[in-house]
Amino acid sequence: MVILFDQFHLPENIFEIIFATEQQVIVGKMLIEEFKLNGGTLGKTEMSLFANRLHEGTVVEIVEEMGPVKRMKKVQVSYNKRQFYDRILTPMRSMGMIDYDMYKKKYLISDKFNSSVKKIGLMWVQEIGTPPRQQ
Repeated sequence: MVILFDQFHLPENIFEIIFATEQQVIVGKMLIEEFKLNGGTLGKTEMSLFANRLHEGTVVEIVEEMGPVKRMKKVQVSYNKRQFYDRILTPMRSMGMIDYDMYKKKYLISDKFNSSVKKIGLMWVQEIGTPPRQQ
């Protein structure tokens, strides 16, 4: 997954940096909320139930900002189960936001994403510190 961002216009929300569409942002937030409600872990069954609820459709409240005015708006979210795994869960796992324990068969919130972003920053510092190649 490629993350493109504008350092001068960073959104307030990490999900708006990670995901391309508003619906993906909403579903990503919903998934992390589900983790938080379950102590930071979800079993395979709970993950499947969550994906099924998305597939069937669910109503969520989101904050809509219109200039300085904020208001709550109810939105119907329906997300294909297969697309949830392909476009939400798998990218979050590959970036280190979510981890999977194969022995316990549980998904869990992870801070590996933070470590990876720090490592990327260090890679950049090393790159700009290397001398130019001789031609």
